[in-house]
Amino acid sequence: MTKKKINKGPEDSVKDYYKLSIQVSLNGLSFCILDTIGNSITLSKRIDFGKELSPYEVLKELKTLIRKEGILNYTFTDVVVIHRNTLFSLVPKALFDAEELANYLKFNVKMLANDLAVYDEVSNYDLVNVYVPFVNLNNYIYDLFGEFEFKHHGTVLLDSLLNLHNKGKAPICYVHVDGDQIDITVLEHKELLFYNSFYISSKEDFIYYLLFTLEQLKLDPETVKVRLFGTIEEEDDLYEIAYEYIQNIGIFMPTSDYPEQTEEDQKRVDFTVINAL
Repeated sequence: MTKKKINKGPEDSVKDYYKLSIQVSLNGLSFCILDTIGNSITLSKRIDFGKELSPYEVLKELKTLIRKEGILNYTFTDVVVIHRNTLFSLVPKALFDAEELANYLKFNVKMLANDLAVYDEVSNYDLVNVYVPFVNLNNYIYDLFGEFEFKHHGTVLLDSLLNLHNKGKAPICYVHVDGDQIDITVLEHKELLFYNSFYISSKEDFIYYLLFTLEQLKLDPETVKVRLFGTIEEEDDLYEIAYEYIQNIGIFMPTSDYPEQTEEDQKRVDFTVINAL
């Protein structure tokens, strides 16, 4: 797993008790700052671009966000960057070879000549997530903060859901919505049955991917438990079309480790950002 830690110098003081988590994607940005002493979220924000940008354009947006939100006014003990994209492949740890990263990706990811392949380990679950990070954004963060840690959003999502989902034997389908990207995760007890990420441009795309996943796993839409979370509410078009086809559907409310963050919407929108800390 690619893991980098900040080097603390002699100038560090008792004020260095903040952690920063930033999620970057071609469709938006989000971040939060954690006060480790008060165990609370000091500052957080989410920006949806409304369209897909180039990595260069995202870098400009990231620079603007960091400047406007005063992020550089803080000193951080840890900085984590989450790369949100569909350029990944899950590999069983028993079959993993760190020298073959590009080969794991070539069948379902269109890689460019200058793309870098890296990997995370999904803790305690014998899985390796091979993916392509946004190198230009990593370079910028390094210039600002020095060494840091970065992960793929799928790694954070799977780690969190597998640790939360430890009761009951019936399968549950979790659907995380973040703008025009959805992640579908199906768990049975503490076993991962399915995980994939899709871009959608309509509610029809959404229900197609969801129903197709259930069909492939031979799960009955009339009985399987489906829980939606992220940027979705019960009155949204995506929820309403899912409600037409799926009997046991609802909004998933993840518990938060930070009691000062009381708004349910904020907890759901920033699931991967918060759980990366």
